[in-house]
Amino acid sequence: MTLDQALSYIHSVTWRGSVPGLSRTRELLSKMGDPQNRLKFIHVAGTNGKGSTCAMLSSILQKAGYKTGLYTSPYINRFHERMQVNGEPISDDELCRITEFVRPLADAMEDVPTEFELVTCIGFEFFARRQCEIVVLECGMGGEFDSTNVIEVPECAVLCTIGMDHMQYLGHTHAEIARTKAGIFKPGGVCVTYPGLPEVDAVYREAADERELTWIRADFGRLHPVAHSLRGQAFDFDGFGRLHLSLLGRNQLCNCALALHVVEALRQKGWAIPDDAVRDGLSAVAWPGRFELLRRHPDVIVDGGHNVQCMLSLKENIMDYLPGREIIAVTGVMADKEYEKMYFPVMPLIRRFITVEPPNPRALPAPELARALQGMGADAQSADTVEDGVRAALALARPDDCILAFGSLYMLGKIRSCIFDMQKLTKQATDVPPDLPIFM
Repeated sequence: MTLDQALSYIHSVTWRGSVPGLSRTRELLSKMGDPQNRLKFIHVAGTNGKGSTCAMLSSILQKAGYKTGLYTSPYINRFHERMQVNGEPISDDELCRITEFVRPLADAMEDVPTEFELVTCIGFEFFARRQCEIVVLECGMGGEFDSTNVIEVPECAVLCTIGMDHMQYLGHTHAEIARTKAGIFKPGGVCVTYPGLPEVDAVYREAADERELTWIRADFGRLHPVAHSLRGQAFDFDGFGRLHLSLLGRNQLCNCALALHVVEALRQKGWAIPDDAVRDGLSAVAWPGRFELLRRHPDVIVDGGHNVQCMLSLKENIMDYLPGREIIAVTGVMADKEYEKMYFPVMPLIRRFITVEPPNPRALPAPELARALQGMGADAQSADTVEDGVRAALALARPDDCILAFGSLYMLGKIRSCIFDMQKLTKQATDVPPDLPIFM
């Protein structure tokens, strides 16, 4: 099987029937020999912040000397990013061999798995073959019925922020969505949760009591920001001292605080994670597309914010990192998002919008988004392609301006590639010039 054949098969899998639950994933894994049962997991769910929190935990565990798997979605540049071991994505050869192993087993099923279910099973097989000591496992959009939830009791279950997204599948209130996400809590386990609304915390408390597991609500009072710039953030955290985080934004400090509580929970279970591993892991972590600086003069920053909660964090980041700057936005969104509510928080901070259509069947056409933004009073124009949008923004921007590309994660890979190609850059965008100081 070639790489093109493997990817074509993975992406072509569709529903045959609509039986709810985890039966398809369990059936396929059983045919595969249940590779997930040979692994230990940190299971991470939530609306926003899952990927960043997973990246932090993976980086810390690697620095602690553990062979660490990382399973995330979606990818930014290449499918292989979705499953990594010690920061290295699955190779072409491994992906082809495992897909070739899984395909006849999946095709023989009366009710074949969905694409995400198939990818999850491939990921479990990859991590088992690599003999990972621990896997940081990110849920898809769900929790209770997410295909990742076939695992037994994880070392720790983690719930990031809960927001109003995918309501047609998960629920129409914060409490309903939290109840779906809390489906990853397993009897007798340990869970660490992001402090939420009272009704969300009430759901967690009820689920923890029902399943007799240890519930740890993250305490953000232990977090003390010190300084920040486009190079990163310095902060103190009670019990760990002074730390540096390479990721930007107040929201990332909160995700980091959540990750540090998970580290403490793992230590209680006997995992050896020294303070040096925590410091080195947070300083080294990279997670593309989350308020990520790609180039300077003009500055180009990309952010995968794709719902109202993300836009509130983006507004904070603009005010913290780009005060007084003229901003040109390159943006695109999925048609099923509440995009009018989504753009409202950042509109007063942006001089001009250039709309593009992300490469996804669910994408909102660029002209339609431009008309919606114009109807809200914004200066907006559409571009035929993502690349045309980037070129238009660069033509409009002055050296001291900032181009902010945000919206769907599905378009960020194209934007990053376009910027790097234009500038002939080969390094990751986190390689910011050393003369950019951290400031108060």
